[in-house]
Amino acid sequence: MHNATEASGCCRALGRATVALAIVAALALPARSQTQGQSGNGTSQGSSAGGQQASGPATVQAAQQTLNGLNGASNAQTGGQAATANDYKGSIVQGTATAGILDLSLDDAIARGLRNNLGVILNSSAVQSAGGTRLQQLQDLLPTATGHANYTVQQINLAAYGLNFPGFNPVIGPFQTIDFRVYLQQNLLNVQSIDRYLASKHNFTGAKLSAEDARNMVVLTVGNAYLLCIADAARITAEEAVLAQTKVSLDQATAAHEAGTSPRLDVLRAQVDYQNAQQQLVQARNGLEKDKLALARAIGLPTEQRFRLTDDVPYREADAVTPEQAFAQALATRKDLQGMAENVKGAELTRKAAVAEQYPSVDFTGDFGGLGTRFNNLHDTYTATGEVQAPILQIAKTRGDKQVADAALQQQRARYSDQVQQVNQDVRDALLDIEAARQLVQTARSNVDLANEALSEAQQRFRAGVTDNLAVSEAQAQTQQANDQYISALYQHNLAKLSLARATGTAGTNYKNALSAGGH
Repeated sequence: MHNATEASGCCRALGRATVALAIVAALALPARSQTQGQSGNGTSQGSSAGGQQASGPATVQAAQQTLNGLNGASNAQTGGQAATANDYKGSIVQGTATAGILDLSLDDAIARGLRNNLGVILNSSAVQSAGGTRLQQLQDLLPTATGHANYTVQQINLAAYGLNFPGFNPVIGPFQTIDFRVYLQQNLLNVQSIDRYLASKHNFTGAKLSAEDARNMVVLTVGNAYLLCIADAARITAEEAVLAQTKVSLDQATAAHEAGTSPRLDVLRAQVDYQNAQQQLVQARNGLEKDKLALARAIGLPTEQRFRLTDDVPYREADAVTPEQAFAQALATRKDLQGMAENVKGAELTRKAAVAEQYPSVDFTGDFGGLGTRFNNLHDTYTATGEVQAPILQIAKTRGDKQVADAALQQQRARYSDQVQQVNQDVRDALLDIEAARQLVQTARSNVDLANEALSEAQQRFRAGVTDNLAVSEAQAQTQQANDQYISALYQHNLAKLSLARATGTAGTNYKNALSAGGH
């Protein structure tokens, strides 16, 4: 009898433990789904089929790291005057917000970015600064003419100069002189000035090429922001579908409980699933609005302007291209590489100019004008002087300038060599990301189909009264995760193709083909 009572107590304890575990599982599954959804929505990074985070530039932060790496060399080209990576996130706002909702296509967004993005504006200012330096150096090779007009009244005491003659008044005057004169100065031969001008000319060309490369940076920044908003909108659609599914499950559980065929636990579990779906939808909508603000900041739209995206970027597999082919194209088209090559030439000429400090120079100075005491008796006068100057003793200055120029030249050569390897890495990274994202899309698409089938099967079994709705709750969480993985994989694939276009230097002119085809 005692053993039977003890066994009965153990059974009741086991039953309570089972119910408790079921409640914990019901609450934990949506919570785990919510955590995964927040990771997908908050960072826009998908997951692989095994639940691990996917590789590739799947987040805005990763894209900005790409921008930092790609823009570092451009910033070094102009002595820090060019735009930094953070500058491409900003813009100069044009116009005011309108009352209606603006339709914004991808073409329109990129066109606005190319006009208003802060990175483009700052690079244009750097070009203007380099152009001004070039003109300053050019002036040393051009003749300089100045005009001078002088009217003087004076009285001179010759005794003050030691001129004192007996019987002669040493004070002369007062008398007046009028002088109208033009002065001319010309460097006939100055090797140092010639080298400095040629160096500034190459630096100016490098600044212009860097400004052209900034267009690729703007396309990558704006394109990434637009793609992210598309992913956010797709995530909202998926969350709305999940919310509708959980509402159906809640209604079924409530009806079954009222009919006495389902326990209260099924209703509680369905309510938790429904409320978690509501939370996910709120977060998805908030994420879209914040990403739209970031897009508006990058293209110069007022932050209070309401707009909607009109373009969608469907999935298309990239064209086959080898790393060697893409790298060869990048070497031929990357404007930042061409600009850095110009800067190397400028540094070489700056070094030559430092050496030329010890060379002699030939100058000409002259003046011509009218000199007299009154305007009606001015006489032509002129002076012409040829001068040869040669430094005799400035060893320390010449050696110091040469060492400074040598160091600058070594830095430019090192930066150029490193940037070539960085471009090679960027190309290969983008190709790896494209292939990884392609496989993720295929796997995630299959996972979505399987998850939807599993959800339908679980719902049918619950309606038939075969099992409780725990399987339905688990299937809904898996469906939500599969949808988020698929959306993230599509975003990764499109961004990887756009990154390849930037890596090969064609994003500024060929971004449409990059997104629709292979990005090269």
